[in-house]
Amino acid sequence: MLKQYLLTFCLVIATSFTALAQAPASGVRGIIKTKKGEPLPFAAIIVKGTSVSTISNEEGRYQLDLKPGYYEVIFQYLGYKTGQKGFTVEDKMQTFDLTMEEQALNLGEVRIGARNEDPAYTIMRSAIAKSRYHFLQVDSYTAKVYSKSSFVITDLPLEFLYKKEMKEMEKETNFKKGVPMLNETVSEVTFRQPSVYKQRVIATRSSMDKNIADPNMYLLASFYQPEVVKAVSPLSPRAFAYYKFEYLGAFRENGIEVNKIKVTPRNWGEGVYRGTIQIIEGEWSIYSLDLQTVNTGFRLDIKQVYSPVQGVWMPVNQQFHVEGGIYGLKGKGDFVISQSFTNVKINPTFKPDIVVIDDKKYADEAKKVRLTGREIKTQNMEQVVSKQKEFSATNLRKMMKEYEKQELKEKEKRGEDVDLKLSREDSTQVDSMATKRTMAFWDSLRTVPLTVAEVKSYTRLDSLVIVNEGSEKQRDSLKASKGDTLKTKKAGKFGLGDLLTGRNFRLGKESPYRLDYIGPLPGVQVNTVEGLVLNGAGLRLRHSGARTGVTAGAGGKSEAVRAGQEWSLGGLTRYSLGRNKLLVTGVGDYSWARNTISVSGGRGVAQFNGENPMHPLLNTFTTLFLEQNFIKEYQKDFLRIDFKNSRENEHFEIKASAEYADRQALPNLERTSPYRWIDWKRREYTSNVPYNVETETNAKTLPPPMESHQALTVGVAASYKPWQKYRIRGGKTSYYDDDSPKLSVGYRKGIRKVLGSDVDFDFVQIGIQHGFDIGIRSRLRYKLAAGSFLNADSLQFPDYQHFAGNRFFFQFGDPVGTFRMLDYYKYSTSKGFFEAHVLTELRQFLLTQIPWFRIMGVKENFLLHYLATPDSNNYAELGYGLDIGIRFPLRVEVVNSFEGFKYKSTAFRIGTTMNVNWGKN
Repeated sequence: MLKQYLLTFCLVIATSFTALAQAPASGVRGIIKTKKGEPLPFAAIIVKGTSVSTISNEEGRYQLDLKPGYYEVIFQYLGYKTGQKGFTVEDKMQTFDLTMEEQALNLGEVRIGARNEDPAYTIMRSAIAKSRYHFLQVDSYTAKVYSKSSFVITDLPLEFLYKKEMKEMEKETNFKKGVPMLNETVSEVTFRQPSVYKQRVIATRSSMDKNIADPNMYLLASFYQPEVVKAVSPLSPRAFAYYKFEYLGAFRENGIEVNKIKVTPRNWGEGVYRGTIQIIEGEWSIYSLDLQTVNTGFRLDIKQVYSPVQGVWMPVNQQFHVEGGIYGLKGKGDFVISQSFTNVKINPTFKPDIVVIDDKKYADEAKKVRLTGREIKTQNMEQVVSKQKEFSATNLRKMMKEYEKQELKEKEKRGEDVDLKLSREDSTQVDSMATKRTMAFWDSLRTVPLTVAEVKSYTRLDSLVIVNEGSEKQRDSLKASKGDTLKTKKAGKFGLGDLLTGRNFRLGKESPYRLDYIGPLPGVQVNTVEGLVLNGAGLRLRHSGARTGVTAGAGGKSEAVRAGQEWSLGGLTRYSLGRNKLLVTGVGDYSWARNTISVSGGRGVAQFNGENPMHPLLNTFTTLFLEQNFIKEYQKDFLRIDFKNSRENEHFEIKASAEYADRQALPNLERTSPYRWIDWKRREYTSNVPYNVETETNAKTLPPPMESHQALTVGVAASYKPWQKYRIRGGKTSYYDDDSPKLSVGYRKGIRKVLGSDVDFDFVQIGIQHGFDIGIRSRLRYKLAAGSFLNADSLQFPDYQHFAGNRFFFQFGDPVGTFRMLDYYKYSTSKGFFEAHVLTELRQFLLTQIPWFRIMGVKENFLLHYLATPDSNNYAELGYGLDIGIRFPLRVEVVNSFEGFKYKSTAFRIGTTMNVNWGKN
């Protein structure tokens, strides 16, 4: 213990002397503050005419490392007059403290708007019209980026319950409540239109653990984009639907006039911003902004300061502050970015001197320069801009859309990479020395001085590292003599837990073969037909081929590697304790390229609806505790073949299957009382014969069980997304998983008199599903399907068209296409059907008129489900729900059912916002 304290003491002393011994660099440093003496954190400091810049820290301190010479330095801070000072730098660090004055705004008569409209709207219409223009002005650049994130846990709920764990974490990672968790990164970032960001991390350091390489991904929050951090930008084309704007005044600096605009959301909450944005007159570009939004209980403040780089105003200083809590855990954090731009390439198409005319305020002037739709579509934008300097705001927006369409077409013709969704393409390369930089190296790279608290956090980590290294060596020596041998022996044992749950075995170090032992415990279930069931236990041998990839070929060219072939072969068991029967099935599959063929066969048990509307585990719960047996099943001896071919993200998919089965009905066990753990007086288990209005003989008598029969059935189904967004990279097309319209078609046939088959039917169906935004954080999704039996000469109940019913209080499955109250088999049909499902998610409607609900991310939902069959009597459901699961996909619903357009009943449901698919048998 004494040795550890001595090591720590020596480290602190050595660190102090090292800091004192370092030779001072040349440049300027100091403190930026207000007239009241308060520090101004994160002020921008820019060396005029160069790419050198920095920001002040939370204490207002700054430092500029400059070589000897004369420099003009600009000081910027939101709401304060820009300061400028000339320095003659010698071979030493000189001090300059600056007191900044608040910016005075002028409200001139010239600013009075027409028809009593606030002049802010004219300014914002012009800025919005030119936002895409500004976004595309820069083709590419390189930037040196310094980023620093600091996060503090301010409150931990029930901290006394895990004091021991907290102490262990404090020892291992330097985590402690109230102490900043700091991360610094110095990077070189390369940007290329439309969305490629490459980052090379030169140095990274974390106060949590010296071995943690946490390169903060370069965060470029461009408010010229329609959305920023999942909220509508004030410069979005949709901005006027979400914001009110107020003109606060203007000021002049360095020959430019800057307008200050107050941004007020029409409804505060998630998905919108509030604050101020400053727009340069005539240029209509951002000068600076100070905006705030909320997300699931956390407040996010964003500040950006822009500076001209080769005539284009670009963000040189970005600040993000987050504060809030969830489930009692509270904290706050800051993320700051200081960037110096070099190698900036401006797109020659976008001249900085074009004039935008507001169609609403200056209607006559706008008419004189207005272009027709034909002129916009047929002319090259670069030629138009070179001939004409004035454009109406409406024309400019249309021109930008047409320009981007033409650019995508040209790229496809040239065989270049294309991304219809324009998603960010971020890549990060970490230098091998990034986490091993010395303090002297960091002092030469760091553009923002550390605060006193941050220095203490680093010093504390260094102390812990030395202490832990000493104790680690002692632990290692003990492990070498005792623990390691034991651990090695234990790793190879097959224990009781493995026997019950399963285990995988690799057959050789680099062997492509793997043997899976599947234990019986995960498949345990209870039902009234089989009693206690041990399902799924068995063995499976897998072979994995080479993965698809790209390797470097001759001359540096990339060569595609052929997709490997994969296969598996195994057997599974199902043991029923109630019937004292063991059922065995064999399974095998083979995959190549985008194709998969599967073969299965044996004796098994299946639900009448092959889509498995009720999961066996849920049925186990309802059987044991609620005296409700929802699953209805039958036994089959079968041989089945399935084939699937799909494009990435299901752009196009085709499936085919063929099955021969000997089907037999199964009754409930004679004694079901052992599986009734709670006896409900008004309930009793129902027959395993599904209740169905088409097959019932009369109102008082249940239909007879399914007759034993043989069935040879084939089926084919295909789906296609014609408008799915895609990306072309390196000549390869890949598709995004989106909610664009998905068309589907299916056909099933029962073949009679082949292999003794008793079924004869033909069934076809078509469908469409689609989802689209109807506002910020609001979405509408729907599914429509229709089908009919063209021939139904002979079919059994498993061949009927079944629907996604639900009788359980917890709703699983697709939240759009699953009924909430429909009986699983009541309206299954052997005739025709039409079903419709609509689900809307609304950011604001009834309860969400209250800002607290919107701030917490609660959304309201309306759902409609409709089913028409010859016997369903226009079954429908109308429901209202709330997405209340902060950070978790949880939804609470109240649903009403209707038959014959008359109210029947009401039920409450708890469900998920995710699509939980149980899969087929």
